[in-house]
Amino acid sequence: MTHPARWPAPLRWGVLILGSGLLALLLGRAHLSAALLLGPMIVAIAMAGAGSGVAIPRFVFIIAQSVVGMMMASKLPPALFPEIAQDWPIFAAGILSTVLGATSLGWLLSRTGMLPGTTAIWGSSPGAATVMTLMSESYGADMRLVAMMQYLRVACCAIAATAVVKLFGVTPSQSVVATPVETTLNALDIAKTLGLAIGAGLLGWRLKVPGGGLLTPLIAGVIYNLSGLGDIALPQPVLALSYAIVGWGIGMRFSREVLAHAARVLPLVLGMIVTLIALCAGFAALLVQFAGIEPVTAYLATSPGGADSVAIIAAGTQVDIPFVMAMQIGRFLLVLIAGPALARYLSRGTRS
Repeated sequence: MTHPARWPAPLRWGVLILGSGLLALLLGRAHLSAALLLGPMIVAIAMAGAGSGVAIPRFVFIIAQSVVGMMMASKLPPALFPEIAQDWPIFAAGILSTVLGATSLGWLLSRTGMLPGTTAIWGSSPGAATVMTLMSESYGADMRLVAMMQYLRVACCAIAATAVVKLFGVTPSQSVVATPVETTLNALDIAKTLGLAIGAGLLGWRLKVPGGGLLTPLIAGVIYNLSGLGDIALPQPVLALSYAIVGWGIGMRFSREVLAHAARVLPLVLGMIVTLIALCAGFAALLVQFAGIEPVTAYLATSPGGADSVAIIAAGTQVDIPFVMAMQIGRFLLVLIAGPALARYLSRGTRS
């Protein structure tokens, strides 16, 4: 059989697309929230490691990032900000404790010299995994290793959160039902959303804004959301394709050398993740003790995993969902605003 490195381009694309779809389906059946991104990324990593990678045009990668940025903007509804303002001391304590814990562990990891430059800091940032991965490259981090750290943490945190829910015997919510796939999105809203996303993403790219392909659409989407000019509408096929392209773009950057290095640092990264989960459980216990927050609600609110996976777990249990999501997204906003400067400061003196 021909070695993968000698496969013609059509065969490579066929294997990439079919393999990505199959693995995404399997991961989705396992209730992994990032399946549409992880499946394509894992297949792309395997193909790149075998020498059978394909080139993802930068222009296409930027447009896919723009759609992801607009999707993140849709998760920041106007009602979120009054929720945070009402109980700001509790939110400030919960958000800052998780960010400081993750940042401290990332700084310690960077001092080992096993990860280059700001990679350890970005890989430890407790924000949305996709956003942190895509932004990291603009600030000198190795996107491939950041992706490995981020999604490994998301998976570990999802397992831990599910275990906590079962441990405390929280019953499934009777008010939550499966949300059907949206098939009646307004065509005008879809057109305006995609036009704004692509225009803002390309503008950020052309102006060389760090992470502009993602950040500029996110900011434009938040302003659009608050203005009341329309609703952010993204059809599921568009989101699925964008996630796949982002996954391929990240995965195709891997090589055998990078995979070997990732395997060497894996035990250290896993140790950091387990320590962070334990720290956040301690912060949740403080919220229970001093703020009277229900234990599972406090744990999910301080969980350092992705906001999307936490949202899925929270939606299926009887917890305070607005509190959980306000804490998660508030932390994401803080990392988004302060993360670049913090990573640059903390990584001084580490090897590039």
